[in-house]
Amino acid sequence: MARRIKLSDGLSVDTGQPTREELGRLAQEGFKTVVNLRTAGEQNQPLSPEAEGEVARKASLDYLHIPVASTDPRPEQVDQFREKLSELPGPVLVHCASGKRSGAFAMLQLATQEGLSGKEALARARNLGFDWKSPELEGFVRQYLDQRR
Repeated sequence: MARRIKLSDGLSVDTGQPTREELGRLAQEGFKTVVNLRTAGEQNQPLSPEAEGEVARKASLDYLHIPVASTDPRPEQVDQFREKLSELPGPVLVHCASGKRSGAFAMLQLATQEGLSGKEALARARNLGFDWKSPELEGFVRQYLDQRR
């Protein structure tokens, strides 16, 4: 999977957690907001959500943390993510540890805006370069969208 996947002019996904240095450069690249979907205390987490928020704000970025367990994303978390995205300045970079959660949440935002079915959203995700290799996550994406059509 590519390191960064652009879904639209206003929304991109980082397939890993940005480093302190990368966060510092995001504003120079034109980003206005960082959304972190990692939970506190996850393995291989170079910055805690609190520390990442401090670094992002020092770099003149808005910061949002929605802790999403990798094995248990919930529809209400997607709803919160989508609601907050509408309030935050873009472009927005969303990340988790591997791009699975962040890719799914970003695709759910895009698919909802475009009225895509779960099947259509999964096909678009694959075309964009997402390779989640998770039947559970793909099922979650499909169910979320198909229940809202």
